[in-house]
Amino acid sequence: MRHNMTIQQLEYIIAVDKYRHFGHAAEACFVTQPTLSAQISKLERELDVILFDRSKMPVIPTETGEILVAQAKRVVMESKAIFETISQLRGDIGGVLKLGIIPTLAPYLLPLFIKSFIEKYPNVRLQVQEMVTEDILKNLKNDELDLGIVVTPLSESGIEEKPIFYEKFYAYLSKNHPLLKKPQVTIPDILGEDLWVLQQGHCFRDQVLSLCDQSKFNRLNFHYESGSLEGLKNLVNRYQGVTLLPELATFGLSEEEKRRMRPFEGEQPIREVSLVLTRSYLKRRQVELLYKEITASVPESMISKAYGKVVKFK
Repeated sequence: MRHNMTIQQLEYIIAVDKYRHFGHAAEACFVTQPTLSAQISKLERELDVILFDRSKMPVIPTETGEILVAQAKRVVMESKAIFETISQLRGDIGGVLKLGIIPTLAPYLLPLFIKSFIEKYPNVRLQVQEMVTEDILKNLKNDELDLGIVVTPLSESGIEEKPIFYEKFYAYLSKNHPLLKKPQVTIPDILGEDLWVLQQGHCFRDQVLSLCDQSKFNRLNFHYESGSLEGLKNLVNRYQGVTLLPELATFGLSEEEKRRMRPFEGEQPIREVSLVLTRSYLKRRQVELLYKEITASVPESMISKAYGKVVKFK
């Protein structure tokens, strides 16, 4: 019995599963809705199954549909791998590279490497999106991103982590803050009433965010993500208080602001920044070149080896 199933049909069912709407799926695939519907119906007849429950709004896959969509994703990915392999063998460095990056890194890290990467590899179309870690992981698994730059370790199944650098945290103090008298601060010093921190992963109290669990510090690996570090910096500049700034965010401070930064005594609180990809990622060559460009753009002292014993991660 011959099957005439096409990769195109599989892409259509993946799109309907993603958008849960035949019209939106057709737009995303650049075809008319009747074309997409006809191709999916044809596949259903050939396989003798119903893939989508069309009586529901939004459209949902049937149980069989769910299983087949998962398999279709693998087949489509493998078919893309054929083209990737050919371009790698030819030595072409091109194509689209979709990168997700967390908001507390984006404004500080991107300007360091983007320009030189684009100039060196003009045929690579680098598409960058700012999003929180959770969304980066989801989009990597859905094949909507090629790689992410996030704070690790995550220990997420199916995800590979490639540490790039380690970033120290500094206390950033308001003008005339009593802690300015000290050359270095300690964690207990800043766990007071006037600590401003970011929303996600922290307890929210009376509009002022305050650390609710000292063990977060002891992990020496802050998951600072949503919200804006610039916003926190401005709060400290305008009001009384202290916040934590990761190293890259301190490079753009004015001389006066830099004088209000304090390192921590003893073991430095740090965060590990890594490239994350799915285990089966395709664009190996482009990813390697991007990794090289980023490591070349951050200060030598932040690259993993230079941190020696401070780093406790595997």
